Amino acid sequence: MYTLYGGELSLFTRKLEAALIFYKASYEFVPKAKADAALLEARSGTHQVPVLTTPENWVIADTTPIMSLLDGRFPGREMFPAGEHGVLVHILEEHLDEWIARTMVHYRWHYAESAKFASMRMSMGNEEAAARVAAWGPRACRATGTDSEQQRQAAEDEYVRMLTAAEAQLQETEFLLGDRPTALDCIVLGGLRAHTNMDPDPKRVVANFPVVVDWAERRADTWTGSGELAPLPASTAFARHLLGEMATTYVPYVLGNQAAQNAGAKAFHADIYGEEVSYLSRPYPEHSRQMVANRITALDTPEVIAELLGQYKLANAFSD
Repeated sequence: MYTLYGGELSLFTRKLEAALIFYKASYEFVPKAKADAALLEARSGTHQVPVLTTPENWVIADTTPIMSLLDGRFPGREMFPAGEHGVLVHILEEHLDEWIARTMVHYRWHYAESAKFASMRMSMGNEEAAARVAAWGPRACRATGTDSEQQRQAAEDEYVRMLTAAEAQLQETEFLLGDRPTALDCIVLGGLRAHTNMDPDPKRVVANFPVVVDWAERRADTWTGSGELAPLPASTAFARHLLGEMATTYVPYVLGNQAAQNAGAKAFHADIYGEEVSYLSRPYPEHSRQMVANRITALDTPEVIAELLGQYKLANAFSD
């Protein structure tokens, strides 16, 4: 039995929960607020969620390495397929993990109704605790670059474009890269289930995409374990849409963060949607970028991925 510790309004908790459902793993979900948080943090080495306890009583964190571990335990249900497909999945998952996640933060904390809903639910109705949570929200928005009205609107427009592409794709295939799920589906589902189909303000936006809503609320969880991914290099229209978005958003962000980390700087600026935007410099985006680079380096036949990275102007983002 696996135990998933986290929160129902946590993007990465719900991402890992989606994966556990796809694996058909036997698991229990426990809110971190109801667990021994100090013990979990000491054993996992982080205060962040989610944390997963394995049947042999390992306590591990970070959803991408967790799924890589679980892929070896659930053959035929891997969230990161072997070879070039696995690299494409990792590139697209990285984009959503490290870039689109800021949109979730924006929707939650820049809209009063959603901020009140989320802070009260996260605090289990304790108004004093909810006030502390709500005060943290705007700081998170500043750190992730959605402080200006221009960036807020651009983030929402970008997310709506993604939903539009997903709505069309899910009328063609069962999942976003074909007829079986991957880690990309997990992060998209995590965002919907924890944030945009949960919080009242973005939920009204997502309601305009009924196929996506049905997929998130019902259809995705009915996967039987069959199906194939769309062949490379074409993949799916949804994959091509995300790849086409990355060069002007994720790439300047992640390379700016890399430079700041190398220089020991606490913040950096990047030109995003025609505006110089300030971001908090963080070690994890560089660590996750390097994980993708390592997966590319390990390929026996990297030509297909090299062609895609060149076509979409992404090669410098994932060089060692």
